[in-house]
Amino acid sequence: MSSKFFAGSLMLACLGVVTIFGYFLDRYRTADTMSITVKEYSTEEYPEDPAPLSDYYKKYNGRSLELVKKDDTHFDFILSPDSDRRVATVTFKNIDLELFVPKLSGWAGQDEGLETITFVDREWNRQQVSFTLDSEYLDVIGGDGFEIENLHSAHLARNCLNAGLWEILLFTKEDGGKKLYYQGWFDFPLGHYKDIFEHINNVSYWKHWHRLEHWIDPAGTAINLDLLRRVDTERAVRVDPLLDERIIVAGEQKRKIRTLNSSTNLVTWRDIYLQPEKVQFATFVPPGQYKLNSPWDNKYWQVGEFESALIRNISPASGYKGLQELELTFNDTLSGENNRFIISGFDLNALPQLDTQDYPKGLYMPMGINVPPFYQTYDELLEKPPYDSSYFSLLLDQNDQWIDHHSTSIDGPVMHLDKEDKSILHLYLLSYERHTLIRHFKINVGEYTPLASH
Repeated sequence: MSSKFFAGSLMLACLGVVTIFGYFLDRYRTADTMSITVKEYSTEEYPEDPAPLSDYYKKYNGRSLELVKKDDTHFDFILSPDSDRRVATVTFKNIDLELFVPKLSGWAGQDEGLETITFVDREWNRQQVSFTLDSEYLDVIGGDGFEIENLHSAHLARNCLNAGLWEILLFTKEDGGKKLYYQGWFDFPLGHYKDIFEHINNVSYWKHWHRLEHWIDPAGTAINLDLLRRVDTERAVRVDPLLDERIIVAGEQKRKIRTLNSSTNLVTWRDIYLQPEKVQFATFVPPGQYKLNSPWDNKYWQVGEFESALIRNISPASGYKGLQELELTFNDTLSGENNRFIISGFDLNALPQLDTQDYPKGLYMPMGINVPPFYQTYDELLEKPPYDSSYFSLLLDQNDQWIDHHSTSIDGPVMHLDKEDKSILHLYLLSYERHTLIRHFKINVGEYTPLASH
C-alpha cells in the first residue's frame, strides 16, 4: 500500500477528528453572558397550541434573550425587545438552576439503576415555573405600559424533551383568569447545562449525556425500591375500577381536547381499553410543540386488567415520617405478566377532599424519582426542592424492572380524597402529555392513621 494512500487516510482521519472536536467545542461553549435566539411561531405554524390565547396574542413579539451567569448555578434570563419600544423587557433574576437541571438525591445516587431513571425521567417530564409581578425574582420594565399593568404571570419552562429545550410564556389577566399572549422557545446552552449538572451531581455529564440529549429508552433497568423507602406495614384495599363511568374532563385536559386523536368514540374508561390501537395523541416534538400529524401510540394493554391494590406505611430514605405508598397490580393482557404501578411518599391525610370534577386541584404529579410538579410557583420550588422529595412513582414489571411509562402513554397520577368521605381515595391516571385521563379508581382506604407527622 503506497505512502500516498497512508498520508491521505491520515489526513482524512485528522480532518474528521478536528471536525468532531470543533462541533463539540461549539455545541458546549460557554460565556458569562450569552445572546440566545428566541423562536416565535405564528398560529399558522403552530395551530395545535392548546393554551388559552389572549386577544393580545402575538401583539408583543419580536424578542431576544440574554443569559447572564451569576455564579455556578444562578443565572439571569433577560428577555428584551429587538426594536419595538412598545414591548417590555422581562427579566427572570438570579434563578437557581440547581432546581431545574436533574439532580440526584443522596439515596437515589447509591444505585446505577436509580441514577439512570432519576436523570432520564426528570429530563423527560415538563417543569413549568411561574413568577408574578410582586416576585423579587421578576422584573418587567419599559414598553407601552400594557405588560406592566396587565401581566398575570411569567413562566420559565423546561420542556419534557431532550436537554436544553426550554420556553418562556407570558400570560395576561383576561376574562377573570389568565390567557397566553407571548410564547418563545429557546435552546438553553448545553455547555452551561453540562457544567451545572456536574457541579450539583458530582457525576460526569458524559456518563448520561446521550440519554439526556436524545430519547434513549432505558426500559428494563432494574429498580431497587428498598433504597428509596422501607415498608413498615401494608394491607390490601378494596378498589372499584369504575370502568363504565363516563370519562371526566377538567382543567388541562379540557384545553387539550383537540390534541386527543382518537378514531373511536371515547365515552367511558372501558372504551380506552377495548380498542387502544385507536387511541392516539398529538406528539410533543422539538422545540416543544404538539403535532397531530405525528401521532403518539399507547401500550395500554400493559395496564389492561386491574387485579389488586396495597396501601403501605413507609419510612422514606429522605427521613420524612408518616408517609404512604399505593401499589396497583395489573395484568398485561398481551404477555399475561403482572405489572405494578407505584405511587410513593405522599401523606394520605394531607390530600385535599374534592369533588371529582375538581381533580386537577389534587396531588397532580409526574412519574419518576426526585421530580417536581408539572406546574408550580418559583417560591414553591425554592421551598420544596425536588431532590429532597420523598415522592416517586414508577411502572415496574414483575421482576422490578422499569417500564417506560412514556411509551405506555402514562404521564403520572392524580389523587384526592372524596369530598364527603375521607375513607375513599380517588386515583386517576394521566395519559401521555396529560391530553386526557385514562382511568379512575375509587379506593376504600378506611380509617388510615399515619405512623407519625412530619
